[in-house]
Amino acid sequence: DNSITLTRLMNYDSQSRKVTMRIKMQISRPVFTAEEYPTVKEFYKKILDNNKRWVEESLELDPNYFEDLAKGQTPPLLWIGCSDSRVPANEIIGAKPGEVFVHRNIANMVIHSDMNMLSVLDYAVNVLKVKHVLVCGHYGCGGVKAAMSNDSIGIIDNWIRHIKDVYRLHNHYLDSILDETERFNKFVELNVKEQVFDLAKTSIVQSAWKKGQDLTLHGWVYGLNSGFVTDLDV
Repeated sequence: DNSITLTRLMNYDSQSRKVTMRIKMQISRPVFTAEEYPTVKEFYKKILDNNKRWVEESLELDPNYFEDLAKGQTPPLLWIGCSDSRVPANEIIGAKPGEVFVHRNIANMVIHSDMNMLSVLDYAVNVLKVKHVLVCGHYGCGGVKAAMSNDSIGIIDNWIRHIKDVYRLHNHYLDSILDETERFNKFVELNVKEQVFDLAKTSIVQSAWKKGQDLTLHGWVYGLNSGFVTDLDV
């Protein structure tokens, strides 16, 4: 429900009226559907046109918008989230471009051998000096759901293996939940908590804390059907 999401974003945003208007126009745009753009060429043209429209709208609200954006970034937050297209980091918290440093992968995993994630984390903590690192999962996560079955999907099975390890750690508790939907939701929450724990164990975070750097870790779960987040108080 776009109207509910818009209201929530406007309440979250206590900054300028310009920002609120920009978010409002963004939400009012039609959703991409295969029926509306039946060919690849038409879809591609549409996203190019949308870019031009977005630039025009942004400059209308603030003539210096892109010049200011190009001067640099000082985001206070690193967001580690799921690749799911329905979980956009900036929009969920009403943030502007430049306010959130983002890393996304399937099921918002923090894996100690993932050099992509570690590189983002290192840059965020040691260069950008973010003060918060947030792991955000979401109910209805396809990666977590896949880890609850023994089906083979393909090369992603190697990634899903890490999520299955989380289930193994909590199998007695999860197996005791008879309702499948409730068990799924609890698994999503436990996965987020375990990723925050793994995040805390990284040499990057440990080194930052050892130096007395102001850095706090958080675990959230986003509700696709409500738009609200739940702080897991990890």
